[in-house]
Amino acid sequence: MGRTVIVGDIHGCFDELVELLEKVELQPDDLLVSVGDLVDRGPAPGEVVGFFRERPNSVVVMGNHERKHVRGVFSYAQEITRLQMGDAYAGAVDWMRTLPYFFEDEHVRVVHAALIPGVPLADQREEVLCGSTSGERGLAALFPDGHWHDRYTDGKPVVFGHHVTGREPLIRDGRVFGLDTGACHGWNLTALCIPGFTVHSVEAHADHWSVAKRRWQLPVLREKAWGDFTWSELGEKVARFSGTSDAASQEWLRAVEEWAGDVRASIPTLVDAAHRVAGVLTTDEMRRHPAAPVLFQARGGRLDPGVLAKRCTTPRRALELAAALGVAAPEPPGRTAAGRSCGG
Repeated sequence: MGRTVIVGDIHGCFDELVELLEKVELQPDDLLVSVGDLVDRGPAPGEVVGFFRERPNSVVVMGNHERKHVRGVFSYAQEITRLQMGDAYAGAVDWMRTLPYFFEDEHVRVVHAALIPGVPLADQREEVLCGSTSGERGLAALFPDGHWHDRYTDGKPVVFGHHVTGREPLIRDGRVFGLDTGACHGWNLTALCIPGFTVHSVEAHADHWSVAKRRWQLPVLREKAWGDFTWSELGEKVARFSGTSDAASQEWLRAVEEWAGDVRASIPTLVDAAHRVAGVLTTDEMRRHPAAPVLFQARGGRLDPGVLAKRCTTPRRALELAAALGVAAPEPPGRTAAGRSCGG
């Protein structure tokens, strides 16, 4: 009979995963279980996901990072992963939707982040099991003076990840095993082998998250839909990211800021164009025009730059109106990897 090999948070550290499985001498009849968080922060999330999708006799528990992708909740780490995976991303997310929130057999329970002691796994809140923000808040309210696993008294061992325990796993009473040993931060990737409950680790090759944050900053900035931000949001985001030490990213942000300023400054020109077009079209022609609401405001003498600014709350809206009125628009500062300009 094969073993059960449970691996802590991998976070895209594929080379370390391969080394760890070689170290434990994983066999085809061994059940391989991941505590979740296959993706984000590391260099090769696609390879990690592909490995678990293709390997028979494998289980992946839903982690909070998979859940973010499934729910379209994007912060910097998720934006990087989407770019890293490219065309394979959509299929990977579809697969993530199928992941269970826990694994249990006669020997062990596995969750990504936590459980409430005394409550059957099937009755646990998904947010608690996977470690979402709301789940973490709920746990903090239930256990204000300690951790959930301080109250775990069941005889069946429980294995989890999510919270980095340091370079070494958390092991308590042979029943509580925390396996997130910070592989993506340059520490270790850890596995627990059952039966025997033996622990094995390999050292990470680098502080992968620090490397990824620097390497992918410009691609992530170029991918943002700058044209869909309101003027104030756009200014806030430019200001937030301008502290970067990466010269190419700084140059890109300056170009975005200049482009947005030019688009906003074109509003008086758009007002003049609307009055000009409204003056030569019939009423029926105006009704069919893509800028009909603006043209009727112009004909009625109710259009000025202040009024139009309330309509053009984003660069995209201003650019769409410029196109409808035949006005040349400021060129965006380049195109994203997907071929979209800043304006759309």
